[in-house]
Amino acid sequence: MRAIHALSVLLAVLKPVGLAKKSDNPLVTSPGDTAVLPGWHLQSSQQVTNDLSALSKPGVDVSRWYRIGSKATVMAGLIENRVYNDTDLFYSNNLETKVDRSQFDHPWLYREEFNIQQIPQGNNFFLKTHGISSRADIYLNGILIAPSSLQAGSYGGHIYEVTKHLQQGANALLIQAHPTSYRRDLSISFIDWNPSPPDNGTGVWRDIELSQTGPVSISPPRIITDLRDPAAKSVRITVKADIANHESRTVRGMIKGAIEAENGSQHVPVSQAFVLDANEKRTVAITVELKDPKVWWPAFWGEQSLYTVRLDATVSQGLLSDRTQLHHFGIRYVTSHVNSHGDIEFQVNGHRFLVLGAGYTSDIFLRFDAANVQKIFQYMLDIGMNTVRLEGKQEHPELYDLADRMGLMVISGWECCDKWEAWPYNDDADGIKWQDLDYPIANASVLHEGRMMQTHPSMLAFLIGSDYWPDDRATRIYVDGLYQMDWPNPIVASASKRGYPKQLGPSGMKMEGPYDWVPPNYWYADKMGAAFGFGSELGAGVGTPELGSLKRFLSNDDLRNLWTKPGEGLYHMSTKASQFHNRSIYDKALYERYGQPRSLEEYLHMAQILDYESTRAQFEGFSIKQDDNRPATGMIYWMLNGAWPSLHWQLFDYYLRPAGSYFGSKVGSRIEHVAYNYQERHVYIINHSLGTTGKRVVAVSLTDLYGKTISHKEVTVDTLPNSSKKALAVSGIDHIQDVGFLRLILQDPVSGRTLSRNVYWLSSQDDVMDWGASTWYTTPVSQFADYHALNKLPPASVRADLYRLPAGVLGQTRVKIVVENQATVPAFFLRLAVLDRKTREEVAPVYWSDNYITLLPKERIELTAGFDGDLWMRQVEISGGNTATVMLHG
Repeated sequence: MRAIHALSVLLAVLKPVGLAKKSDNPLVTSPGDTAVLPGWHLQSSQQVTNDLSALSKPGVDVSRWYRIGSKATVMAGLIENRVYNDTDLFYSNNLETKVDRSQFDHPWLYREEFNIQQIPQGNNFFLKTHGISSRADIYLNGILIAPSSLQAGSYGGHIYEVTKHLQQGANALLIQAHPTSYRRDLSISFIDWNPSPPDNGTGVWRDIELSQTGPVSISPPRIITDLRDPAAKSVRITVKADIANHESRTVRGMIKGAIEAENGSQHVPVSQAFVLDANEKRTVAITVELKDPKVWWPAFWGEQSLYTVRLDATVSQGLLSDRTQLHHFGIRYVTSHVNSHGDIEFQVNGHRFLVLGAGYTSDIFLRFDAANVQKIFQYMLDIGMNTVRLEGKQEHPELYDLADRMGLMVISGWECCDKWEAWPYNDDADGIKWQDLDYPIANASVLHEGRMMQTHPSMLAFLIGSDYWPDDRATRIYVDGLYQMDWPNPIVASASKRGYPKQLGPSGMKMEGPYDWVPPNYWYADKMGAAFGFGSELGAGVGTPELGSLKRFLSNDDLRNLWTKPGEGLYHMSTKASQFHNRSIYDKALYERYGQPRSLEEYLHMAQILDYESTRAQFEGFSIKQDDNRPATGMIYWMLNGAWPSLHWQLFDYYLRPAGSYFGSKVGSRIEHVAYNYQERHVYIINHSLGTTGKRVVAVSLTDLYGKTISHKEVTVDTLPNSSKKALAVSGIDHIQDVGFLRLILQDPVSGRTLSRNVYWLSSQDDVMDWGASTWYTTPVSQFADYHALNKLPPASVRADLYRLPAGVLGQTRVKIVVENQATVPAFFLRLAVLDRKTREEVAPVYWSDNYITLLPKERIELTAGFDGDLWMRQVEISGGNTATVMLHG
């Protein structure tokens, strides 16, 4: 439950934007003001006159247009106006059958009127775009101020001076958003992750602003520090900003501001005089010394200390000419290098940083909800992850603010495929090959995104390519643009080892799969995507939701096909053209290893078992092998979440309900952990902390299917920070007749506290991979482990008690559940769920200390859970494969 306390203030100002009402108040009134256009009237160009100049003048009747908030794609705007309902669209294949996609073959218009009280002489006004997908004509008061050849690319942010086009009183802004083409435009697509939105994400998806300045304007500040030792007694901070004189005369003035610790404990003024010739632009750099700096650390390593900076540009007699918004930054440093094995390694504040992360996706309609992202990030911390990868899903500034406060590192960069990677040497991309006109769009994109991200301490790296590397011309643009924005973090050529541009050299990241199911012992090999080096996107393709979620988006026929037709294409998997449109590889493993399910409920139970062991093995494999001869240096699980309700590639479902894949990864990512190496048959202790040392007791128990002890051993070992260490071999594996249970417990002998508890089910027959038949997405299995005997487990009897705990820091209800297996046989894979007492719907988000647990005979454990809502409105349900369901009432 880390980092929740830091968010209450932030989330108070990140309220969702509803249907915005037009205001008669002036949008801006004085130099230094910047305001977001509060909303838009939206309409198809087919429904109005084609005289855009006339439409962009004040006084046009838009009473029949749709009213939307400050940012929304066309589809998001139509949903906002209840033309469509996303619950209905997400059901079965309705997204394909219930939306007339031809309506998006034509431009859509965004129109807004706003007031300007006065336009004083010497004042200047600027229109700032931050994200329009993917080409737009911009009109103001009847004048075209930016054609679609200039306002192009989803990330092509621009600043347009509009002073001479404004008028006192009413003004009208019109944006004509042209249909987005993934093949032609540098846009935001979902590749094969899920179906494309019907509008291809067309529209004003980020805020548009109007700013007012005096004769001199100032850019957002950029921060550089010379920190190279986190124990330093002082640090030099350089604040940089671009200033411009918009007058045809020389202007003198001052840049003034302050660096302050967010908690108010430190204050350092910054100032510098300037003289700008007529129409001159210049970068100013102000360096100050900060004593006793509060260093920013990633989650689990320390505090997320933040500072603020704001700059004023004043001119003669101290008159304010422009003011930056308040920017937060952190004092830390990130480095990387490619080691002797050709693998990238990251360091944060001088310490080796093993990346344990996952790939994030935006909502399918590019709707952004900061509160929802906070819940997603809180889940990541609850799992134990430290990094999120944004592949072409750069989202909004609020996302980076959340990452800064919660301590999650961010790997950002452009997406794969389509137009972004349509290089002459890439035959995989479907996009139109790059032409001269595309490079300026790339330049505008990297400058805008680099400026937005520069001050955020959560940034780990920027990837200028994904599956393929950019050509030399684009590489120069990307690298020069980031350096122009004083980018302080690694720039990586791509997420793969297929090639690289000369300017950057090899990326050190591999992209060799898997993306579909592989067995747990896969990760302990030395081939393909196994746990060595840096895996930029890889996983066993799991993430099956539980039944309560499935019923929200699958029809009865869909549910039946899910478990009875393994080769059937499923609309809520990947796209039809993808290798991942069905679950055939996954289902073959499930049936071969666990048996043929006799019902949907039985199929889902088996699926959660398969998902759990798959994710646990991946996270444990990379953690165990971080100190190998060829070390594991990091991995990005593919994927974190779904853009819509999905059947795979997620650690929790679209409704934020965690299931087997979530808790497998949570066990495998514990800060201090004890884990089993399937290949070596050894037990390892893992320590992801920076400072924890001392003695640890490792207890290893192996029992048969009926609870009879095969072997038991305890050893005491020393744990070291940021490392893994072999503890002991497991004896008795060869004595397993069919299925055995291996329980590992890690304890602190001083406090007696259990730091990690981990239970495996092991077959007498190992999974055997056919490495020679590997593809980019999986490695076939020639012999499957046999877990059929689990279906014949004798019944176990479970007792449970519920106790209220003190409320969480944000008022969450917290409970303790004591679960005891009273039988002489194991109680296998017990699932606990918090339910709404009235609706019986599963409550989410929910933060369990552990779940999907297996108890040995007579074993008793304590679990905790945190969730929203009063306890008397909740129930806790406990169910399992060989136990009767238990209900606990608040």
